[in-house]
Amino acid sequence: MDFYRRHWYQLGLVFSLVVLVWLVASWNEIGWLHRLSALNFIALMLHQFEEYRWPGGFPAVMNIGLSNSEYPDRYPLNQHNTLVTNVFLAYPFYLLPIFFPEYAWIGIPPILFGLSQFGIHGIRVNRAMKTLYNPGLAAVILGHIPFGLAYIWYGQTHGLISGFDWIWGLMYTAAFALLFRKYTFQWSPDINSKYPFSEIELKRSGIYDRLISRKKI
Repeated sequence: MDFYRRHWYQLGLVFSLVVLVWLVASWNEIGWLHRLSALNFIALMLHQFEEYRWPGGFPAVMNIGLSNSEYPDRYPLNQHNTLVTNVFLAYPFYLLPIFFPEYAWIGIPPILFGLSQFGIHGIRVNRAMKTLYNPGLAAVILGHIPFGLAYIWYGQTHGLISGFDWIWGLMYTAAFALLFRKYTFQWSPDINSKYPFSEIELKRSGIYDRLISRKKI
């Protein structure tokens, strides 16, 4: 478990490769909403890898840039709660539409959640850090946004998304977002966490050093 806790975002690329191989092999046998749900999951894997491995530095973004934490290696984010939110919560949420593509109300929530990441990475984080880029933004712009908009456009224009789907999909999205936020920022943060980020994880891409230098000015 400790190994997975430290390397989940790298192992996510393996899962994305499995989905990609399946998608290529099944391309002519599945519909567009099914394809786009699979592509959205792959975008999530790349998004997480971008945040935590290359270029990385997202722990510093959240713990210092947005939270101004006195314990930036472990509060509010740490190795354990990022594993839970990004794997045990996010994976089923994004994978269910691949297993049940006929239910658009299951497919809509991860699409909307992916699109909402622009509000976080493209606006909130950039505004707080006075930057034009932060780790995770590229996958949002190049993955979640085009796949999400294509899903909504195709589903609407081909009558595959009903009013019922939107009602239940929006309720499901709100419930997941609430759970995600509550767990990440209220239930799981612990200044005495036994699972701090390693120095390498914290200092990737130089964001940590820049933010610490700014605090000293």
